[in-house]
Amino acid sequence: MTNSSSITEFLLLNFTDTWELQLLHFCLFLGIYLAALLSNGLIITTIACDHRLHTPMYFFLLNLSVLDVGIISTTVPKSMANSLWDTRIISYTACAAQLFSLIFFSLAEYSVLTVMAYDRYVAICHPLHYGTLLGSRACVHMAAAAWASGFLNAVLHTANAFSLPLCHGNAVDQFFCEMPQILKLSCSHSFLREFGILGIAVCLALGSFVFIVVSYVQIFRDVLRIPSEQGQHKAFSTCLPHLAVVSLFVSTGIFAYFKPPSISSPFLDLVVAVLYAVVPPAVNPLIYSMRNQELKKALREGVHWMFLSCFKGPMSLQK
Repeated sequence: MTNSSSITEFLLLNFTDTWELQLLHFCLFLGIYLAALLSNGLIITTIACDHRLHTPMYFFLLNLSVLDVGIISTTVPKSMANSLWDTRIISYTACAAQLFSLIFFSLAEYSVLTVMAYDRYVAICHPLHYGTLLGSRACVHMAAAAWASGFLNAVLHTANAFSLPLCHGNAVDQFFCEMPQILKLSCSHSFLREFGILGIAVCLALGSFVFIVVSYVQIFRDVLRIPSEQGQHKAFSTCLPHLAVVSLFVSTGIFAYFKPPSISSPFLDLVVAVLYAVVPPAVNPLIYSMRNQELKKALREGVHWMFLSCFKGPMSLQK
């Protein structure tokens, strides 16, 4: 039995014990991390700099990209460092900070995705009221509420999880600190309190999910009534990427936290964790830019301008 007050560090799960495979893991995660930073950074910069994209839909997409950077930066760099230096150690404070950041960014992202569903619902089902219901002040308030909800939930869950006595050592069966793994280390009689708080969070998440589903039922019903094929295509091009991102986020999260114990294993937990904490932040920009012609055009122009700026600089210095 281990007293939680005596624990100063945790041991994270290693991907492998072989140095060559650890180096491969480092390179793979480095590539994914840089791709996520570059793609999300391009979307953030493009939306911020292109006045044509200063609309509610792209404002929320900018928030989503910032949160994606936060999620992947919470888990991947520490895992990369541990593989490179052949260690499993994470300090008690760093583990608490990692858990807080992951909950904060993940729940804020889920709230932003819910708001984005509302944005698409109003844009397609009530276009005449779009400017009234989604003015600049309303958008800022909704985005602030999404970030605040993530922050409050993160404070509540992190403070409660790390106040529980830990009776089962300090080995975390995951490559980052996450709630289920911390609860596994706690005494069996003490984690019921956290389950109560988790139950409230699950109810709120379920309410958001039902709202998203109902919104899209209304959206698809109205889109199919559009007489022109071009109008339907334009409406679907703004909705389907969001629906794909929501599906990926929700399905991997549900499987990670609610899969039956009978099929649980360290390898499966590892794969699922990568799918919900590493893959979405890297592929979300690709999903959003694939069908959105307006965003693709702005991204191309932005990249073209950056290349011209880079080449013009040295040429002007030579002159």
